[in-house]
Amino acid sequence: MTSAHDFTFVTLAGAPYPLRALAGRPILVVNTASRCGFTPQYAGLQNLWRVYGPRGLAVVGVPCNDFGGQEPGEAAEIGAFCERNYGVTFPLMAKARAAGEAAHPFFRWVAAEKGFLARPRWNFYKYLIGKDGALRDFFISPTRPESRRVRNAVEAALTAPG
Repeated sequence: MTSAHDFTFVTLAGAPYPLRALAGRPILVVNTASRCGFTPQYAGLQNLWRVYGPRGLAVVGVPCNDFGGQEPGEAAEIGAFCERNYGVTFPLMAKARAAGEAAHPFFRWVAAEKGFLARPRWNFYKYLIGKDGALRDFFISPTRPESRRVRNAVEAALTAPG
C-alpha cells in the first residue's frame, strides 16, 4: 500500500469507510480514547472540523484501547460520549488497534512512511494526509489540534495542489 487512500476503516455503525472516498481532500486521522488525559482534544478536533471542514478538511477519529485501556466502551457508548461531552460531528470509526502486530494496516503504514517516531505510542496521535493520499505530517499526543503547528499544516494541505 502506497497511499492512505488504500485503507478502509469501519464506522461506529459498522459500515466500511474507505479513505479513497476522501481523495482530493486533506484528512486528519487521529487515534482517540474517551478516558485519556488528552480526551479534551476532542473539542479541538471538532473545532478543526467546524472551521476547516467547509474548505475540504476531513477529520476521522479512530477509537483505540491499546494505551492504558482508555477506550473500553462499545461503539454506541463511544459515539454517545463524544457527542454528549464534545459535540463531535466528525466521523468516528469503530475501535481499531493502533499498536503491535495486530495494528490496523493504516497505523503500520504511517510508521513505515515516517519512521519509528511516527508509530503511535499513546492516544491522540494525529496524522495529516494530503489530497493525494500521501502522509504529510504527524503530531504526537501533547500537540493540541488548535496549535499553530497543526493549523499551519492543515492550511498548507488545503492550499496544496491536488
